[in-house]
Amino acid sequence: MKPCSVTLQHPIPMRMMTRFSLAFLVYLTAPHVSAEPCRDLTFEGVSYTVCDVGITDDLRLFQARPDGTAFGSFAAVNDALALTAGQLGFAMNAGMFHSDRRPVGLLIIDGKELAPIVTSDGPGNFGLLPNGVFCIAQTGFAVVESRAFKAVPPDCRHATQSGPMLVIDGALHPKFLPTSDSLHIRNGVGVSADGATASFVISNDTVNFHSFARLFRDVLGLPDALYLDGSISRLYAPNLGRHDAGFPMGPMVGTVQPAGQ
Repeated sequence: MKPCSVTLQHPIPMRMMTRFSLAFLVYLTAPHVSAEPCRDLTFEGVSYTVCDVGITDDLRLFQARPDGTAFGSFAAVNDALALTAGQLGFAMNAGMFHSDRRPVGLLIIDGKELAPIVTSDGPGNFGLLPNGVFCIAQTGFAVVESRAFKAVPPDCRHATQSGPMLVIDGALHPKFLPTSDSLHIRNGVGVSADGATASFVISNDTVNFHSFARLFRDVLGLPDALYLDGSISRLYAPNLGRHDAGFPMGPMVGTVQPAGQ
């Protein structure tokens, strides 16, 4: 029997290569994380919900139907999955979007780039550099600073850009202030050092960026994390009996499992 090998179509930066390599080593024996993916916890008096996903889970991004009309809701995604006997295991909004629900930055779904990467600074949270990209590859997950991603694009099956970065190689974003009075419901994603686990977090109470970022670094132990959005942040977590409603959304991220599980 010939030894197996894995060839990526595009090179990956050395730091990411290490994490994806470690993730691949555990891929064959890694259990599904998402049997009960979401749990609640409290940090510094603020309630959060955390949903963990492993590399053997079927994690995807969703934005629009084949005819181009945006899904806009978790229910619409579930309706589409039902056509192939699937359903969402959990889901969350996955990046900022324009009024017509098009993504503000990079969006890759099923290997196809639907919106280009944006690397210039600008107004709002998205333009508070450094911002970043969450990448779902065949053998692991990564959160990559946007300019590094553009310079050496990894081979992502799915990817979404947002900002700002929350945690960068274990350091908090340099512009976060512990005493900031900018308090909002917020959600984001962090990735383990080996790239084998992605943790999606939503605050159930208002929180500032500094405290939100420290949750990823100091409680969850994640060296890289990315802000996804605030105020409109919503979660679908059937194991917690939760299906947040609200205005139509842009990109969403979630696990897919067989219907009835």
